[in-house]
Amino acid sequence: MFKANAKKWFSIICAGTLMAGLLAGCGGEKKPATSGTIKIGANLEMTGGNATFGKSASNGAKLALKEVNEKGGVLGGRKLELVVADNKSEAAEAANAMQKLATQDKVVAAIAPIASSSVMAGAAVNQSAKILAISPTASNPAVTVDPATNKVRDFLFRATFIDPFQGSVMASFATADLKAKTAAIYVDNSSDYAKGLAKFFRAGFEKQGGKIVIEEAYLQKDTDFKATLTKMKASNPDVIFVPGYYQEVGMIVKQARELGLTVPILGADGWDSAKLPEIAGASALNNTYFSNHYSPDDNSPAVKKFVEAYKKEYNEMPDAFAALSYDATMMIVNAITKANSTDTVKIKDEMAKTKDFPGVSGSITLNETHDAVKSAVIIEMKDGKQVFNKKVNP
Repeated sequence: MFKANAKKWFSIICAGTLMAGLLAGCGGEKKPATSGTIKIGANLEMTGGNATFGKSASNGAKLALKEVNEKGGVLGGRKLELVVADNKSEAAEAANAMQKLATQDKVVAAIAPIASSSVMAGAAVNQSAKILAISPTASNPAVTVDPATNKVRDFLFRATFIDPFQGSVMASFATADLKAKTAAIYVDNSSDYAKGLAKFFRAGFEKQGGKIVIEEAYLQKDTDFKATLTKMKASNPDVIFVPGYYQEVGMIVKQARELGLTVPILGADGWDSAKLPEIAGASALNNTYFSNHYSPDDNSPAVKKFVEAYKKEYNEMPDAFAALSYDATMMIVNAITKANSTDTVKIKDEMAKTKDFPGVSGSITLNETHDAVKSAVIIEMKDGKQVFNKKVNP
């Protein structure tokens, strides 16, 4: 009797224990999907020479995550948190910032720096940590394809078009729209971004029958450009191409106009900053043009909605860095959702499959080298204001 009852009670206890375990297991499976913050990193230029870019990119990423969280988050209700690391606008610091995000902050993915050189500086960290980084704007081809091995960098992506496209867009604009037959190039020799753009502008301009009459270089943080600009004036170019960042570009444009250089001055997305008119002067920027990723004047519903939300949140007009960072962040969210996981490799794999993603800056498809195939816009400066000129499809 005792033995029989013991067996009976033993069976009941085992069954109860098994049921409790199953219930606990069910609860355990639900818990990770509905609790716990998921961290997204942002390795950005919050101080230093490109600080306005970093601020805009940070704002765009924060707005994206705010909107996602307000709609319920991801993976069954988990909230997303942006962890910002300041790379101080320096390549060496970008590697340190990425290391911090990966090892200390435990992010599952990251917004990569704005500058191409800084993205590449952190490439080894991304690969070692197996955490994807997507740059909103880094456009040098070497960002996603290692020139030493000619292999795609597995964990690096971008939400922007690359320099060959951007350089050729400005070369075509110079020859077709401005009827330029000769050009001068003034390049930031300390920037991979600028050197790449100069190379591709030259190739495109010469291919279309144009002639480069002079090419000169400067370095980041230079302030006096008059001697070189005087040489350029003597070469009598129809246009001057200055592929650099707004700090030096502003001074170059200002000093060029002071020397009587009235020809069109062209550039690229590194010009896009509210600080540019402050540095150059509004009138000096007349007859200047640059390629960019989007224009707040675009009438598309996606742009209108984004501009309205951004102005409400920050009380200012969003530039291209804000728009592209918003897009890059939403692309990360899309990859996490499709992976249905916080596994960093699965997220990376889903990012690589991105196709026809409806971004603020246009429809985005990532090709086999992790580069965005998308349109560009030409911005004209008029009395210190950006004015939409035209859109150029790939």
